[in-house]
Amino acid sequence: MKKWNVSLCAALILGLAALIFVQALVVPKYTGVSRDGSLTAEYYGFAGGNDVLFVGDCEVYENFSPITLWENYGITSAIRGSPQQMIWQSYYLLEDALRYETPKVVVFNVLSMKYDTPKSAGPASRREAYNRMTLDGMRWSSSKVAAIRASMTEEEKDRNAFWSYVFPMLRYHERWSELEKEDLRYLLGKDPVSHNGYLMQVGVKPVTGEHVEPPLADYTLGVNSWYYLNKMEALCREKGIQLILVKAPTLYPIWWDQWDAQVEAYAEEKGLMYLNFLDVQAEVGIDWEADTYDTGLHLNVYGAEKLTDYFGRILSRDCGLPDRRGDAALSTLWAEKSRRYYTEKQALEAERDTNG
Repeated sequence: MKKWNVSLCAALILGLAALIFVQALVVPKYTGVSRDGSLTAEYYGFAGGNDVLFVGDCEVYENFSPITLWENYGITSAIRGSPQQMIWQSYYLLEDALRYETPKVVVFNVLSMKYDTPKSAGPASRREAYNRMTLDGMRWSSSKVAAIRASMTEEEKDRNAFWSYVFPMLRYHERWSELEKEDLRYLLGKDPVSHNGYLMQVGVKPVTGEHVEPPLADYTLGVNSWYYLNKMEALCREKGIQLILVKAPTLYPIWWDQWDAQVEAYAEEKGLMYLNFLDVQAEVGIDWEADTYDTGLHLNVYGAEKLTDYFGRILSRDCGLPDRRGDAALSTLWAEKSRRYYTEKQALEAERDTNG
């Protein structure tokens, strides 16, 4: 009987190991064109000790540089960003992050408030892809479970897709025919693609004309968006964290004046700082001929460094964040982060210049 039990245990262990191996092999590695799919998981590598935590979509992880905040102001920071991050995801990612650290300031970019439900955020297949890029990298906790349930599209709910978030192999098993060298190369781990959550871009593609969008029939920001913003504000207040709302200075999608007025009124009611950087582009020094890599949708590294320097002055002066450059251990840590940042910047610039 004992021999039979040992054999059974061995078979179960081998079977479990095989399942773990297969799952690790077939899940996307996000090291190529979709590098931003790596950001959620990367956070855990630099969580802890950050005085500022940014949460939100590409308007934070491509527009603010933690390295610049450190070098210019001695402020430690990290970005909890992901592509097309919805406000309910921002809330649960923040809730998850507070298991590892309690920053003095949380910065939330308000653009995602334009989406009130998963359905309003685009076609189901596209929405699910972005859900996976945000949620698969979260460590398991009640926050992740709640984030999955809040994010699933109606189509996902209909096919009970929750279990495919628990066991991603159920979702990605058809990738067998699409496996590439990177799936084996990064099977056991990979180098970080970001710099404390900032995803660097060195391309330059100037704005060529005015971006025009048709007017909306209704500019009222949705009930669900306000619900999660209220939860975020209450969580920060409970933890003694200053919540700052921002709108990045990007030209499209359009941030309508009617939306801006609603957020401004909310910030005034709650006693929050709200910074619409669209209103101070000249003061920031944004040059749309040189500081964007995609005609105004995002800033490149040159624009991000300018915006971060401008914001850093506010964080230092108005929020009283300390300059930690006198801390020997932190200085050593951030010197290494800076070295990697500038090494990548120089390599990307050389590649850009070589390829024209």
